Amino acid sequence: MSRELTKQELHNLAMNIVGKELEELGYEFVAVNSKLGKHPQFVCIDTTKTYYFVLVKVVNYPDNPNNYDMVWMETFKKHASTKNAKVLYAGVGLQNAVNPMDPLLLNEDYLLNYAGLQTIETHYN
Repeated sequence: MSRELTKQELHNLAMNIVGKELEELGYEFVAVNSKLGKHPQFVCIDTTKTYYFVLVKVVNYPDNPNNYDMVWMETFKKHASTKNAKVLYAGVGLQNAVNPMDPLLLNEDYLLNYAGLQTIETHYN
């Protein structure tokens, strides 16, 4: 019998999904932090040596993975601008494939709601 995934395991699954996309897009990893609640999860550079802070947030059905706390994001954008980094947000929605109201189980199928990386503007008017 399978057991329910922990919050840390759900977060790690989301990070694996996002990390694979970053690799496919050609980003180079400078740092990875998979500890739940620590931000950013990825620090990357692109081919022009621009730094990116990547924030990964996992949510369960029926929450919308594209929504994030605007006040918290403003604080993080200020931090990124002091480091001359750009911010990418990756909201990852996961749900049980059989019944969306049930939790995700270890080694069981799941459905993914992921729109890809979102660029968060860090400049101010």
